[in-house]
Amino acid sequence: MKIVDAKVVVTSPGRNFVTLKLTTDEGLTGLGDATLNGRELAVVGYLTDHVAPLLVGLDPHRIEDTWQSLYRGAYWRRGPVTMAAIAAVDVALWDIKAKAAGLPLYQLLGGASRDRVGTYGHANGRDIPELLDSVRARLAQGYPAVRIQSGIPGLKAVYGVSTTDAGGAPVPHQQARPLVEDWDTDAYLRHMPAVFEAVRAEFGAELPLLHDAHHRLTPVQAARLGKDLEPYRPFWLEDCTPAENQEALRMVRRHTTTPLAIGEVFNTMHDYQALITEQLIDYVRSAVTHFGGVTPLRKLFDFAAQYQIRSAVHGPEDISPVGMAAAIHLDLAVHNFGIQEYSGHNPLTEEVFRHGYTFTDGHLHPGETPGIGVELDEDLAAAHPYEAAYLPVNRLQDGTVHDW
Repeated sequence: MKIVDAKVVVTSPGRNFVTLKLTTDEGLTGLGDATLNGRELAVVGYLTDHVAPLLVGLDPHRIEDTWQSLYRGAYWRRGPVTMAAIAAVDVALWDIKAKAAGLPLYQLLGGASRDRVGTYGHANGRDIPELLDSVRARLAQGYPAVRIQSGIPGLKAVYGVSTTDAGGAPVPHQQARPLVEDWDTDAYLRHMPAVFEAVRAEFGAELPLLHDAHHRLTPVQAARLGKDLEPYRPFWLEDCTPAENQEALRMVRRHTTTPLAIGEVFNTMHDYQALITEQLIDYVRSAVTHFGGVTPLRKLFDFAAQYQIRSAVHGPEDISPVGMAAAIHLDLAVHNFGIQEYSGHNPLTEEVFRHGYTFTDGHLHPGETPGIGVELDEDLAAAHPYEAAYLPVNRLQDGTVHDW
């Protein structure tokens, strides 16, 4: 079997997605997600100009060899653009291999280690009452765990919280210019314990509560927040400091027993080595789409398992159903699964990417369709072309860009 075509599809059914479609001489196709939110076209260029020409003529069954060739064959290794492109190739090859075997992908990864995959949903509000309503909505959808994010008194816009314009209309996810959000760390640190207290008072001690600090804290601030949240027993505190400063996690770990999760901006095993061997974190958060695919992420989870560290694959709306499907197959197979982030997708996205995975009672299952279980409607995808989009920029009260 040989690869005869490598096609890059860019579509925006509500937000931008980049998909690689590989076709073999036996008519099998494989899909891979290469979406890099806010920098999609950089990956499109990398795939189209530098990767796709290398794939035609290759044996799709040689997944490990192809991965190593793409990673080591470029002098400029690592980084989100490179690893998103490699991830798309890797997942597409696994999709083809599983289809050729007539099995769902998880069966090729060792079979199921559990019956279904537990998730957490996102709850947010501009104030505490609105947040409580959002938690109720997530519980009504069946989520067994909830990430809580709240607006901060005195701040107009906070990342992770739904934003409205001057007329009260929701601000769209995709912005032609970066949305500027304001930030005050001291106000945030004062407010978050009160948020947890209110949610615990309303929903009790048993509901697993997660919180994402979005890298905004210094090591001392992160340690303080972790300590202040201990009475409310968070499931985890995520991305408490900038991920580049791994020394920071040593200080945070020394001063709090709040579980720590990090890694959604990491791209390779090398980013995690000290964090795992020194047991400075409890959950690894990388996405299949940004970590080079199923092949390296499985290796990361096996490495983490030696230190009682669990998986928690990054799964926001900007991971396409292709990347989500690959994650769910991996979740079902690995022994040290922790939890899966799941936001779902809008109905139009699910028409463009028809998937076999299901969400029932707060749990996911990849389904039994051979491969990863996703099909791309290319005609519908073409009807929704790319739209320029940027992530927000945070500025402090004095106008300085936040240094996180």
